[in-house]
Amino acid sequence: MSKQSVNIVEFSNLYNILYEIKDLFIFHINNYKNSNHFLQDIESNIIDHNNSIIIVNKKKHELLSYDKINNRNILIIDEFPLKIEKLIDKINTHLIKEKYNFQSKLNIRNYVLNLNSRIISNKECELKLTEREIDIILFLKKKGIPQSIISLQNEVWGYSDTLETHTVETHIYRLRKKIKDKFKDDKFITSHNDGYLI
Repeated sequence: MSKQSVNIVEFSNLYNILYEIKDLFIFHINNYKNSNHFLQDIESNIIDHNNSIIIVNKKKHELLSYDKINNRNILIIDEFPLKIEKLIDKINTHLIKEKYNFQSKLNIRNYVLNLNSRIISNKECELKLTEREIDIILFLKKKGIPQSIISLQNEVWGYSDTLETHTVETHIYRLRKKIKDKFKDDKFITSHNDGYLI
């Protein structure tokens, strides 16, 4: 899993304080002076908002109402003064909860993907997946736009000269067939001119 991030939105004073001691943290710190820039980065998949938290100093309605952000990812700091130790504890607690939630289950369309048990399910049934199938699903979901065979080859398989493109195509075909057979869903992974998309 990628390193977790703390995205500080329109709260430059806090960013400046945390930046001074950033070497003490096991998470990345990103500063956004403008909410719109943050939302653009989410739209462009520059940040993994499912594996991070957002810190604001007041309720940011455009963030709370944005459908790609789960409100549990937002940490509102509005009580001052606040000791730095207490703030770090709050951040770490929030990140631990988010990491657990992220690892435990992920909502993808009408399904819940449990990363620990490697089971994808809906209200009616469930399906056991391989680790490679999980990797494919996570990669396609994170990207949000069609991904080519070469992209999958490089990012999911870790490109090797000995890996043929039909290996990737075969895995995608089998995964799509499993989903269709179990859930009667032939649109979970769709094929486009530019590649595959969830």
